[in-house]
Amino acid sequence: MRKDWIFLPKRIAIFFHPYYIIRRNLFLAIKEEATDVQGSLLDFGCGQKPYEKLFPNVTSYIGVDIEVSGHNHQNSNIDVYYDGKKLPFEDNTFDIVLASEVLEHVPNIIEILSEISRVLKPDGKLIITLPFFWGEHEEPFDFIRFTKFGITNSLSRAGFTKIQVARIGRNIESIFQILSAHILELVPKIRIFQLLILPVIVPLNMLGRLLSKIPINKSTIYLNTITVARNKSQPN
Repeated sequence: MRKDWIFLPKRIAIFFHPYYIIRRNLFLAIKEEATDVQGSLLDFGCGQKPYEKLFPNVTSYIGVDIEVSGHNHQNSNIDVYYDGKKLPFEDNTFDIVLASEVLEHVPNIIEILSEISRVLKPDGKLIITLPFFWGEHEEPFDFIRFTKFGITNSLSRAGFTKIQVARIGRNIESIFQILSAHILELVPKIRIFQLLILPVIVPLNMLGRLLSKIPINKSTIYLNTITVARNKSQPN
């Protein structure tokens, strides 16, 4: 239940979720890409597997993660650990790979993208979400931020094709979300104190969502990106 309200917030969560804007947007973006997904899926950097229920049509859902990271795995749901370099799977094993909010923690990004390409079937689907306008987290294992152009370049170098990147979060709601996150950082990590700041967080959530409806031609400040790419085909 805990991961449901944190990662899959319903509309009512706007009244109590300090990360409502970023989590709601990520949930909706991944859900849209998951609708027609079938076959075997690898959740790279799976943690608690928070998005597993968004993929009801897959035949298998395998979670892989690294043992030493910026958080403990007390609440994780990991099927396989890997060493940070080599994925313990045969070539062309999976139809889909999901990597949500994890590649910023990978220092050897091209090496790992190439590994993902190896275990992904030809023309297999890769779904990535990445933070852009967001604070450092899981220290000291937070290494990089990608613009939409940066992740496109890295994927191309690793052999992926048909790369499509969409920004998540408009300028104004990104600013309100960062403000909420900053306020939460100032409060002791004790439940009673975090409950006491809800009267501040709720208006920020609501204002951010409301003002995000204002049409903006170009949004260069955004919270995340979602990227969909296809693995390279087998050579003839």
